[in-house]
Formats: sequence, structure tokens, C-alpha cells
Amino acid sequence: MQATEHIVLESDERRVPALRTARKVHSRLRVQSSVRRRASELALIDYCYLSVRTWRSRSPDAQYVLDLRFVDPALRLSRHVAWRFLAASAVLAVLAVALAWRISASSTPWRHEWLLPLGGLFGLAVCAALVGLYRTTKTLVLFSVSGRARLLELTGGVGSFRAMRSFSRTLAAHVRIASARRRRSRARAADRRGCRLPATRCGRRSRPCSRACRSRSCR
Repeated sequence: MQATEHIVLESDERRVPALRTARKVHSRLRVQSSVRRRASELALIDYCYLSVRTWRSRSPDAQYVLDLRFVDPALRLSRHVAWRFLAASAVLAVLAVALAWRISASSTPWRHEWLLPLGGLFGLAVCAALVGLYRTTKTLVLFSVSGRARLLELTGGVGSFRAMRSFSRTLAAHVRIASARRRRSRARAADRRGCRLPATRCGRRSRPCSRACRSRSCR
């Protein structure tokens, strides 16, 4: 197992929880592909953190924790539909049905010479439909607040659409909560870093100097 990596995009010291030591796990999402032999798991922990774990060929590939305070609330959840393969499957199926109807109209359908092409058309239609379903995916992408850097990209198949949609709604709510907490913490930090000059040296004698002051003595 590789060491856990924590992604925090500010210089302030903050203790980032790991999945095993988290006080609360709010939601989980597991996306697995048996064909690609790859699996990914997302877990919302302690309100403001997202644990990400990936496996490749049943061995751990990566593990890290994202601080949701620095994730853009505008999540991207897109769907890709393999229309070409699905359309090809539909056309092949129509041809197979038409050929089957013609064979059934003959006097000896069980000896018809078009039985072999009929089986081939049905087989191609099924194969094209399976490939179309396999290539139809939904992708969840997270970006950073500053610079729109891509922090996470998770792609799932048809069987995971409902779970990804439900998890993305919960994730968006937690990102909004984390963003609100970040704004409050930045406001408190700004108050602590305010100007400490005495009021007699400040252009505003009525109150202590603050960052809003623009007098020359405070620059």
C-alpha cells in the first residue's frame, strides 16, 4: 500500500484526515470495470474532504485526499453516448428482422439458404449493441477554485449512472459547505493580519487602523 497523499492548496497548517481515521463517512461511490480491470472509490469524510482510492488489476494504484475547500462548486458531470455503434446495431437488427420475415414466408424455412446470413446479422447486431453500451460512459470532473486545474476525473459505465448522479449531488452540497467555511476562515485570518499601527499614526483617528485604511503611514 502506497503512502497516502494529501492535496491542500494553501500554506496554512491543517490536519487532513485519512479514510481509516475519519470521524464520519457521509457517502461512498465505487466504480469498477471488469474489462479494464480497474476500480475507483470515492468517499466523503468529515464534511470537507474527499478520499480517493484506485486499484489496477486488484493492486492499489493511488490513494489521496482532496480538501473540498479548494474545489470549484461547479462540478462537471457529462455523459458520452456511443451513437454510432448503437445506430449500427439498430440497422443490423432491422435487416435481420426483414430477412427473417422473408425466410418465414418460404415453404421450407428450416432449409432456407439465408439462415446462415441471418445468424450473422443477429450476431453483429448484438456485438454492436454491447460495444455501444460499453463505450457509453458518464464522467465526473472536479476543478480547483484557482486556475481551474483538473483535480479528479472519474469515468463510469452504464451500470454506475444512477450511483454517480446521486453521489455528485451529495458531493456538490459538501463542496458548497466547504467553500463557505473557507470564506469564513479567510475573513478571520484577514482580521488577524490587520494593521497594528496606533491610531495617532493612522489617517483615521476615530478607530484603529485596518486593511481598509489607505493612508500613506500604513503602507
